[in-house]
Amino acid sequence: MLPLVLAACSVSEDQEVAIGRENAEQIEQQLPILADEEVQAFVSSLGKVMAATTTRADLEWRFRVVDSRQVNAFALPGGFIYVNRGLLEQADDLSELAGVLGHEIGHVTRRHSVQQMEKAQKTNVGVTVLCTLTNVCESGVAQAAINVGGGLMMAKHSRKSEQEADSDAVVNVISAGIDPRGIPAFFEELMTGRRRRPAAFETWFSTHPLEESRVRATREMISDIDPARLENLKRDLPDFQRIKSRLAAMPPPPEPVQRKDLP
Repeated sequence: MLPLVLAACSVSEDQEVAIGRENAEQIEQQLPILADEEVQAFVSSLGKVMAATTTRADLEWRFRVVDSRQVNAFALPGGFIYVNRGLLEQADDLSELAGVLGHEIGHVTRRHSVQQMEKAQKTNVGVTVLCTLTNVCESGVAQAAINVGGGLMMAKHSRKSEQEADSDAVVNVISAGIDPRGIPAFFEELMTGRRRRPAAFETWFSTHPLEESRVRATREMISDIDPARLENLKRDLPDFQRIKSRLAAMPPPPEPVQRKDLP
């Protein structure tokens, strides 16, 4: 159970960062963080470049890659963002990865998780993130703990929050000099992938409501941008393809572990 319990209805920025940091420590003790400095450095550098263009550039942003085959990403309060190896492998080019990072950054800048906490007044973020980033919560005991603890609401943002994060993703990606057209392209890949390999994509769709309407909405946002602004934006970089090749040469991720000892 999260020790830092929120008794009041509002969450200050200091509290937000403290909650994120505390849960990041818990998560990184239990999740298989990818032990490859080059991959971690690439994702961290890209994420920080994008975060530096936002209204919350002053946060101590941290980006980590989880060694999981599940296609997913998740943001903790305060700027702690996790991306699964499976998502890096699924992304065809830099713009698709940047779109996901820009989306998760948007959740943080808009304090979506904080808004949920303020409504709930208590939460167990750590348990929920463990369940959504990997498949560790497969026992009835763990699922019951999540429901009782009130953390389940943290596992899935509302459609409104997802749409807001999509809008921010377009802005964040362009601000970093990257082509935003990778955002709807990746959404379509996810929907196609779900039909072909549902198990690999189930955690993404359980935490990110995704329908054709979101694909259309992001395309419409991008179509409203002056085409001249899109001309010289990067769609891909050799460095990203090198990272993908590096991942492909690594041993497969560990199998998900059933956790029966979660609080």
